[in-house]
Amino acid sequence: MIGSDDQKSSSIYSRSYTISSSSTDFPVKPYPSIHRSESVKKKASDSIKGKVRSLCEIFEARRRPKPSPDASKFQTKLKSEKSCSSNEPNELNEPSPIRLPGTEDRVVVYFTSLRGIRRTYEDCYSVRMILKFFRVYIDERDISMDSAYRKELLSVLREKQVSLPQVFIKGKYVGGADVIKQLHETGQLAKLLKGLPVRSTSAWQVCDACGDVRFVPCANCNGSKKVFDDDEDQLQRCPDCNENGLIRCPNCSS
Repeated sequence: MIGSDDQKSSSIYSRSYTISSSSTDFPVKPYPSIHRSESVKKKASDSIKGKVRSLCEIFEARRRPKPSPDASKFQTKLKSEKSCSSNEPNELNEPSPIRLPGTEDRVVVYFTSLRGIRRTYEDCYSVRMILKFFRVYIDERDISMDSAYRKELLSVLREKQVSLPQVFIKGKYVGGADVIKQLHETGQLAKLLKGLPVRSTSAWQVCDACGDVRFVPCANCNGSKKVFDDDEDQLQRCPDCNENGLIRCPNCSS
């Protein structure tokens, strides 16, 4: 009996040994669970991005309206108008059909000194500074100070409404702020101003009488716009000043 028990125990030990030895002889590879999960995530993200892109393209295609033939004609018309406007400064050497009589020896600028519209005020200011650089005589006509200048400008241009500023050189109509800036950048403005009398004093010198406002209170009515008529024994409208009781400065606007 003792011998049989020893044989059984030895056989058990031998089996355990063989199992352990077999496990060492055939090593088990690690399970690539992590790598698979990363690849699955990458594939999923790529597929989601592709679907999102395709959906965005579909929605954008739906939002984009199909160009109609009328719209294409309108766009071509706008392009032609822009090309004409871009070539406008090059055609200024030709005689302009719009003239301002009595101003062949000066530059006339219709502008406004009011700051209600910022873009308009900045355009007026920049054009005045550009013209002052050449030291020529500038007839500055502020329509906000005298409504007669506004009526005069509308009648000359034959328009019901115009933008400011508007510039006339040697009696010929030149254009607005964009035209003057482009002419100054290309050097053609100096050619247009050639031949005009140059101021002996500095163009940046401020007038002592009006402070470069170009208007002063009327000396006849002291700005009240009313004078007493001795013959009729009543007050009447002053014939010398405008609707604001102002007259042109005799020092800098004569």
